[in-house]
Amino acid sequence: MSETATPALRAVVTGASSGIGAATVRRLRAEGWDVVAVARRADRLEALAAETGAEPFAADLTSDEDVARLAAHVEATGGLTSLVNNAGGALGLDPVAEADVEGWRRMYDINVLGTLRVTKALLPQLKASGRGDVLVVTSTAAIGPYEGGAGYTGAKHAERMLTTTLRLELIGEPVRVIDIAPGAVATEEFSLVRFGGDAERAAKVYEGYQPLLAEDIADVIAFALTRPHHVNIDTLVVRPRAQVSNTQTARS
Repeated sequence: MSETATPALRAVVTGASSGIGAATVRRLRAEGWDVVAVARRADRLEALAAETGAEPFAADLTSDEDVARLAAHVEATGGLTSLVNNAGGALGLDPVAEADVEGWRRMYDINVLGTLRVTKALLPQLKASGRGDVLVVTSTAAIGPYEGGAGYTGAKHAERMLTTTLRLELIGEPVRVIDIAPGAVATEEFSLVRFGGDAERAAKVYEGYQPLLAEDIADVIAFALTRPHHVNIDTLVVRPRAQVSNTQTARS
């Protein structure tokens, strides 16, 4: 397909069962896009599909077989123009000296290798569309350290390097590579998962200030994807006004 053609806009959104992923599915559907919503939890995807008209696809992005199945399905049903790599997450807030090695491994597998698997599998179709996008939701953790965060910041730094290196490697190809790096976003699950289901500890992360909402990041994602295709948003850092760094937040 030529660069001047106008293909149907179709996105694959990973981590779509909650938070930023679900908000992005809703926003892109409201913009008129076809969306394949991908996550492990089929029941949540089915509910989102019923609400938005998105297509649900249950898959574990740490599984090579599941990712191959996703790529085959997308190709058989019309291909795609955009990939939103949103699946990821943090586990724990332990200092390096007390780090949970298995937790670090799991964070690397979903944040880095999950993004790698899906991007590698779908990249041929993105190139073939003539106007492809690889958008990766990284984090401000990808650009600065904080105490207790070495496992997550390490994984997100690696994910950011994957993204920026891919942009270099795709020079001359009709594919944009976009990095959206959110700061503190209050979603129903991010901090709850990080702290092993401790709802009280999770709530304290967002006390005393107005954090970002999932819809705020979905708005930024939609903005980046809907620019004319000669415009590439290389990296866009989005924080709450109260959060001036990974370690400094004004609280009332």
